[in-house]
Amino acid sequence: MNRIIKIVLCASMALGIQIAGHVNAQTQWNTIQQANQVRIGQKVYLVDFYTDWCGYCKKMDRDTYTDPTVAKIIDRYFYPVKFNAESRNDIEWFGTTYKPGSGRSRAHEFARGIQGYPTTVIYTADGKPLQAIPGYYGPKEFVVVLWYFASGDYNRYGFERYQRIFDKEIRPSMEQALK
Repeated sequence: MNRIIKIVLCASMALGIQIAGHVNAQTQWNTIQQANQVRIGQKVYLVDFYTDWCGYCKKMDRDTYTDPTVAKIIDRYFYPVKFNAESRNDIEWFGTTYKPGSGRSRAHEFARGIQGYPTTVIYTADGKPLQAIPGYYGPKEFVVVLWYFASGDYNRYGFERYQRIFDKEIRPSMEQALK
C-alpha cells in the first residue's frame, strides 16, 4: 500500500513539474482597451473571441495557448488580445465604438459575424480583419495556422498546400527563426 502511495505521489509531482512548465509558456493576453493604446509596428493583432460558457474556449486556453511553441510564436509575432464576445461594455477599435448586444442577442457588436466560439481573428496593424479562424485547434494544428500568418506565407501559398508541405519544407525554417 505504501508503495502505491509513493508511486502516485511521484507521478503527481512529475505531472506538477510538467504543468508548471506549461504555465511558464502562457501567452500574456491584452484587453481591447490596452490594444487601443498601443501601436504594434510590424506585428499583427491576434484576437481570441471567447465566451464564459464555451468549453472549447477553455480547452484551447488550457491545451493550446500554453504550448511553448504556440506561446513563442504569439509573443514574437502577434499582439494577443482576448475578447469576451458577450461583454457588456462599450469598446473602441480603431476609432469605431462597438456596443454590447441587446435583446435576445448576447453577442457584442464587435463579435458580429463570428459564427461560433472559440474564433481567432487575425487583424492587420491598422485594425482591419485579415482572417477569421473558427473553432478549436490543438497545439500542433495551431502552430501551422499561426506560422502561416506570422511568416507571411499566406501571401505565397494556399492553406491546403501549406499544411501538406509544412513538416518537410516549412517547419525547419520556423524552428530556426524561433531559436
